[in-house]
Amino acid sequence: MPELLLELFSEEIPARFQRRAAEDLKKAVTNALVDAGLVYEGARAFATPRRLALTVTGLPPRSPDTREEKKGPKVGAPQPAIDGFLRAAGLASLDEAKVQSDPKKGDFYIALIEKPGADAVDLLSSILPRILADFAWAKSMRWGSGSFNWVRPLRAITATFGTDNDEPVVIPFAAAGLQSGQTTFGHRFLAPDAIRIKRFNDYVTALERAKVVLDIDRRKDIIRADADHLAFAQGLSVIPDEGLLEEVAGLVEWPVVMMGSFDPDFLKLPEEVIIATIRANQKCFCLRDTSTGKTIGKLAPNFIITSNTLAKDGGAVIVAGNERVIRARLSDAMFFYNGDLALPLEHGLPKLEETVFHAKLGSQFARIERLVKLAGEIAPQVGADPERAKRAAMLAKADLTTQMVGEFPELQGLMGRYYATAQGEPADISTAVEMHYKPLGPTDKVPTEPVSIAVALADKLDLLTGFWAIDEKPTGSRDPFALRRAALGVIRIISENGLKFPLDVEPDLLAFFHDRLKVSLRDAGARHDLVDAVISADSNDILQITQRAEALSTLLSSDDGINLLAGYKRAANILAAEEKKDGKSYAGAVDQSALQLPEERALALAVDAVHATVAAHVAQNDYKGAMAGLATLRAPVDAFFTAVLVNDADPAVRANRLNLLARLRDTMHLVADFGKVAG
Repeated sequence: MPELLLELFSEEIPARFQRRAAEDLKKAVTNALVDAGLVYEGARAFATPRRLALTVTGLPPRSPDTREEKKGPKVGAPQPAIDGFLRAAGLASLDEAKVQSDPKKGDFYIALIEKPGADAVDLLSSILPRILADFAWAKSMRWGSGSFNWVRPLRAITATFGTDNDEPVVIPFAAAGLQSGQTTFGHRFLAPDAIRIKRFNDYVTALERAKVVLDIDRRKDIIRADADHLAFAQGLSVIPDEGLLEEVAGLVEWPVVMMGSFDPDFLKLPEEVIIATIRANQKCFCLRDTSTGKTIGKLAPNFIITSNTLAKDGGAVIVAGNERVIRARLSDAMFFYNGDLALPLEHGLPKLEETVFHAKLGSQFARIERLVKLAGEIAPQVGADPERAKRAAMLAKADLTTQMVGEFPELQGLMGRYYATAQGEPADISTAVEMHYKPLGPTDKVPTEPVSIAVALADKLDLLTGFWAIDEKPTGSRDPFALRRAALGVIRIISENGLKFPLDVEPDLLAFFHDRLKVSLRDAGARHDLVDAVISADSNDILQITQRAEALSTLLSSDDGINLLAGYKRAANILAAEEKKDGKSYAGAVDQSALQLPEERALALAVDAVHATVAAHVAQNDYKGAMAGLATLRAPVDAFFTAVLVNDADPAVRANRLNLLARLRDTMHLVADFGKVAG
């Protein structure tokens, strides 16, 4: 069957846009093909710095004929309804419709709409220019006198359609002042001549000959493998950086890997500074020395360059140029670092009085004052020394005024730790300066030292309570102040450190924490109904909720738990029905002397004993023990429902048995609302 080949050749596309754009192009084209009746077998999208490409295989040469029955109004309907039906069906008059009878609804009109198929080339000629005109880039531009928008100026459009055996047909259309054809171009420097293309296979082969690797993932594999081999030969290893690898693969069409070096004297800088400098300014990979056999070797005075050309001198000029720039950048970094070290870290704090944190929440310095107070209050609850927590909170944002963080904002906190250590701050305070920002994401480290925990919680809780106070809350997908991340950070710090730390926040913010906790627990594999069962509107203990959900999951994975849940559901359903009928609630006050059957007496005794046991376990935050206690009710509950008729003819006996079921329900509710559990 025929295949479609589409290539949009342009000036350099920013690396960060390429992969998304290729997938968006595939989605737009394939959706339009299906809508036009052209069902395909497969589609693949590609991107290089100068092109987006798409191949769609297994397309039919034309769309199928279609026949559709369109139901219209009843015979004798008002004329406006008739006219609307005729317009929608494309009929000139009712003579072109037929009448169909329905025994219940009477006679109504039916239009038989037959649409002949169309040639795929004709359909594509209409589809493709519309897609290009509507294509959404994060940023786009216009050039010349035209009105067409694209990420960078388009230079050529290739669009062919045909089988492997036939000469393909060029799909005729125009866009951006260009006429579609079957001409592309190779590498800008190594093979810039025009290339005539027929179909996808020879397109890929021709590009390879013209020094263009079409597939971005293959370019990544080439860079990764060549860099690893080059490093290994020198007793080094490449520091993995998937984000940089993706970016570099989007900057080159023919990757050529080389190694450069810098003055080892620069290794006096913190390695994070060196890595950030080389990565940000030259898009190069840093290396570690593995010759010592250590798992994580020290930083090596070398770096990996990925060039987009085969240099005649073997890359000597390219390497020398990168070394020259990196030397200058590292010299700047050394100047910044030494200048920052010359002053106490708190020296810059007054500058933060002039830095606005938020128009409604004051300056960064005002925020630091709040953090100091809050960290001191939190410290005793997490086992930290209040004065050390206050000192760490005071220094936490001080590095924002340093030259190094001004150059590399992503190093905030980390540089604060280096500077705090250099000026003789205790280790726990220095660590807290770095760790108070964390965790920054679901896989980031969580603070574990008490002082770090106190300052990190203070930082996130101040952020949340502050923005809640001025009614700046996340809405839908909009969260400009990363409040969802802050809430999840609080949740992870509390749960992963096993902290009993009740959240003293307003109900609306507490509900926000509940939503984030539900997301966190569900992502960890917890059932949504179990999470709902252990959270109530006033649940403010994150650790307690987490432990209850885990214990409930364990209980319900056992036969005893499954059968006990079934018994609870039966009891709850009976109670709900009878309470509605009687117009009152049963409070669980059981008259022991009114119990007649051994099975109800056994259940009453078991419930009383388990109620006391469960309450004791809950008071000690031992939810596994509480759930284990509930599990022992399985046998007496089963026996009760086998032998006892709840709705006895004697009203007093009936009421007592309903109270017993209410006592059972209330006992189980000590741990969770089993009514919210599915099953």
